[in-house]
Amino acid sequence: MDFDSSCENKRTANESMLVSCMLYISEARNRAVLDLIERAARLDPESVIVNKFEDRVYNRIRFTIVSYVVVDSTGSPIYSPLHQTVLAMVEAAYGAINLELHSGAHPRLGVVDDIVFHPLARASLDEAAWLAKTVAADMGSRFQVPVFLYAAAHPTGRAPDTIRRELGYYTPNFMGNQWAGWTIPEILPGAPDEGPTHVSRTRGIVMIGARPWVALYNIPVVCTDVSTARQIARMVRARDGGLPTVQALALVHGDDSFEIACILLEPNQVGAERVQAEVEMLAAQEGLEVEKGYFTDFPPEMIVEKYMNLISSRRD
Repeated sequence: MDFDSSCENKRTANESMLVSCMLYISEARNRAVLDLIERAARLDPESVIVNKFEDRVYNRIRFTIVSYVVVDSTGSPIYSPLHQTVLAMVEAAYGAINLELHSGAHPRLGVVDDIVFHPLARASLDEAAWLAKTVAADMGSRFQVPVFLYAAAHPTGRAPDTIRRELGYYTPNFMGNQWAGWTIPEILPGAPDEGPTHVSRTRGIVMIGARPWVALYNIPVVCTDVSTARQIARMVRARDGGLPTVQALALVHGDDSFEIACILLEPNQVGAERVQAEVEMLAAQEGLEVEKGYFTDFPPEMIVEKYMNLISSRRD
């Protein structure tokens, strides 16, 4: 039996072993480019884009793509349609976006800024980590971009914010609160996990990781003072003594507004309601108005449901 036939025979048995990929690309203002990237995702009908989150102010888009993982008789992962789908989308992005010409209100390290895999349904973190490392190896060699692995995809499980701080990710370089062009030395101080040490100014760097599901929750604050917004973010995030398992960053989002962009690492322990209440309390002390926050993606149960519905309709 050839490999393709083997994968096809195992697909049904493994279909509830699903993995999602959050693919973050530094572009949200050029519709033709976004359409080009999305068309690349349709080359394999077994991978499905279940959600997109575009933000023109941030000039950033996130695609949520889902597919299955095939394992062999020992339970080891050997194939996922996500592998080639992600590479096709990445190739389209690199061909159409020049990081030196990019600017936005969200920090970034590259055209393809972050790729993170999350296990869904019956899949495990091991399958997600295998897929992350497989994609990383191909990206480093095929596209000649430095790749930094994090969380379960890295031997030490290092956190993504550790890499970002080392590379100056959080430091704006334009108008005090924006990111424009290339901001990092072209020769990295240390070797990446995959790919060259030399950085292309047009493509930048990519981070690739695997971790359990996290919730992304943004809270708008009516504020024009950068230092005040940043102080609220510091008081919310765990790293500076705020809420446990919460990461937060203050980002400009309009002429008179900031967003406290939060990552809830354990949303079942510290959820959006608690974070919302904390931001409202801190903002009230400064006399600031806070709007209701919003999630930027569906919960995992809904993502699985959407995938099943979409994949079923494609096969009918």
